[in-house]
Amino acid sequence: MICLAALATCVAGPAFAQTADGGEAGGGAPPATQARPVVDPTYATVGDIVVTARRRDERAQDVPIALTVINEELLNRTGAYNVAQVTQLAPSVQLLSPNARNTAITIRGLGASYGLANDGLEQGVGIYIDQVYYSRPATATLDFVDIDRIEILRGPQGTLFGKNTTAGALNITTRAPSFTPEAQGELSIGDYNFVQAKATVSGPLIADTLAARLSFVSTRRDGTLDNATVGHAQNAQESISLHGQLLYQPTEKLTVRLYGDYSDQTPDCCTQLYVRVGQTLKAADVQFAALAAGRGYAPASTNPYDRTADVDGKIQADQIQRGVSAIVDYDFGFATLTSVSAWRAWDWRPANDRDYTALDITRQSANPSDQDQWSQELRLSSNGKNRIDWTAGLYAFHQAVETHGITEYGNDATYWLTAHDAAYYAATATDPHALDSLLAGYTVFNDSRIETDSLAAFAQLTWNITDRLHLTPGLRYTHEEKDGVYAATVTGGLATTNAALLARRNGVARPQAYSASISDGDLSGQVALSYDFSDNILAYGSWARGYKSGGINMAGIPNLPSGAPSLTNATVKPEVVTTWELGLKTQLFDKRVTANLAAYRTDVEDYQANVVDTGPGALRGYLANAKKVEIQGIELDAFARPTPWLDAYANLALTDAKYADFTNGPCPLELIGATTVACDLSGKDLPGVSPWAASVGGELHRDVTGLGYAGEAYFGADANYRSTYNADASVSKYTEIDGYTVLNLRAGFRADNGWEAFVWVRNALDEDYLQLLTVQAGNSGLVLGTPGDPRTFGLTLRAKY
Repeated sequence: MICLAALATCVAGPAFAQTADGGEAGGGAPPATQARPVVDPTYATVGDIVVTARRRDERAQDVPIALTVINEELLNRTGAYNVAQVTQLAPSVQLLSPNARNTAITIRGLGASYGLANDGLEQGVGIYIDQVYYSRPATATLDFVDIDRIEILRGPQGTLFGKNTTAGALNITTRAPSFTPEAQGELSIGDYNFVQAKATVSGPLIADTLAARLSFVSTRRDGTLDNATVGHAQNAQESISLHGQLLYQPTEKLTVRLYGDYSDQTPDCCTQLYVRVGQTLKAADVQFAALAAGRGYAPASTNPYDRTADVDGKIQADQIQRGVSAIVDYDFGFATLTSVSAWRAWDWRPANDRDYTALDITRQSANPSDQDQWSQELRLSSNGKNRIDWTAGLYAFHQAVETHGITEYGNDATYWLTAHDAAYYAATATDPHALDSLLAGYTVFNDSRIETDSLAAFAQLTWNITDRLHLTPGLRYTHEEKDGVYAATVTGGLATTNAALLARRNGVARPQAYSASISDGDLSGQVALSYDFSDNILAYGSWARGYKSGGINMAGIPNLPSGAPSLTNATVKPEVVTTWELGLKTQLFDKRVTANLAAYRTDVEDYQANVVDTGPGALRGYLANAKKVEIQGIELDAFARPTPWLDAYANLALTDAKYADFTNGPCPLELIGATTVACDLSGKDLPGVSPWAASVGGELHRDVTGLGYAGEAYFGADANYRSTYNADASVSKYTEIDGYTVLNLRAGFRADNGWEAFVWVRNALDEDYLQLLTVQAGNSGLVLGTPGDPRTFGLTLRAKY
């Protein structure tokens, strides 16, 4: 939601390209008509950006739904190379990512259930790259390469985007192959041994008929957290990505575009460290301080901003993503038929030490997963500008996710994770380690598989009632079937038939097996009415309904008193989101100022939330429905170019998000105790939402000649602010993340002949802030977290041919 002030070619940024209706899966026009900014460089005015979110070229200011556009120039100028950094440019978007599998993306506070990775849960923010839906949120952790633009659609996009876009969508479009030879390269170096290289080449293979494009990016950086136990830094970055495209245009009517990509990440990541200790309602002897003292343990540091951890287990977050796709467009004259075919796969190979201490509580914990998906879309869209413009289509999707997890407990597990009751003290009266063998080596193998099949039909039209009044209704019906199987088996630990000891061990982890299925369908859609008061002032009102399919708990569920799985908890209901929105979009003072305002109200029925297992195995969380969530907010996006050499922007998101009705919620840490069951969180704030968030900044740029080269010298600053928010679904007072401001600076020279050099500083004020917080398993009171990056600096060199 920021328009980083830069050259006229960057004014297509989000501060004044803020509205567009939800396009089909992926957005973007056929390659020959990709959206580019249109700017008159002679005047200090803001130009127009053309978007294609409704499968036709439209000026962003003319389309009646909130949309943020971040183009290639903006990404280059800010140095943002992944979604986490893009969120600093978009106040309404938030990302939490303890690791790739646990990534949660939200827009306006909706999109993911915090604190739980569950293969049976769908995301509510759809991620689309070149019109293909990426079902795993791990996609958001990959580095960008050769991006043309990123469109962030806010609010339900159920008509044309469809599947699981109740919160909105990230619609990413890469650059198309060119029939004119071109090449570009970029090298960045910085502290923490940061090195990033990017390269792209493109050109014709057969003149005017066949063109190709190949892109590459490699990123490496040392970790920013020191591990005192293993003696080296962790939370490093290590990745490489390759992307290839072919563009075939044998006739004016037929266009074929083929894609292939491969990405590999092998970082030494992702650990967490001591942040604070919360006081629970448990007895004093099972609070963190007493437990740690009993085993002679002291954290390496109690100040998270010392950036010192002491994890003793292996840490790994390896993933591979790959896929192929084809987009075929055929122009019949009155309409264009588009086919989008795709196959994708994701391999996840993690290693974790879930106690995040030097204690031998959890020796290993990992849930390696394999996912593959295929999708097919057929879409017919009217051509030109008519009294009625329309789009209709069919969509099919299949996905399979298979996980084979393992958790092994260590010598300190019995002491740390089980009750210190009379039986415990009796058994350990003469030897404090007498029960250590109960869980030492105790290993849980959890195997799960879930398959999803989805079919949909959709249609949307725009009725241009007059030249100024426009009505846009749309409707989509989706039918979905899911089948899931889960099985947990246990082995190791003390060989015993003692019922009391077995019950104690089962209270940590127990064998379980069940299967579940879902078959349902739902309607989603929208209605938008807009009126053009002038060529540069538009007002609109809209209603939208989104549908997030039901889920199957694939991480275990509570048991009945009989010991059998509680199958009523095996599935969760679909999540239904309804949003009303009013908006005003303006370009004033000869387009020197763009200001867009949106106000919205969102009601969520059967919000898919993370709750706790209140039975014997209280270390397990699972999914359930909160009856109602309410969100309302105001978004202001403004950009100004008062002179040819100064750009400035200010973007603000004010959000009020609450659990309206959630009587079976997870209990906060401060209420955890021997008799604690579910807690009523009705009226509490929704996790992961800052009531206030803003992005402000600008750029000064002047024509200069240096070292014999004509070009432009510039200095830019970008600041992002987020107010205090809670990082846990229980909304505990111990899991609040204090508000913070991150300031990024850059200065450099852009030569007219295509090369550029600039220095940059990220987090220039070296602000101490936390990216996420979690509560240690076992509810000892220990709260863990990951601090944001410290101040980093570097140099970037870039050249184009």
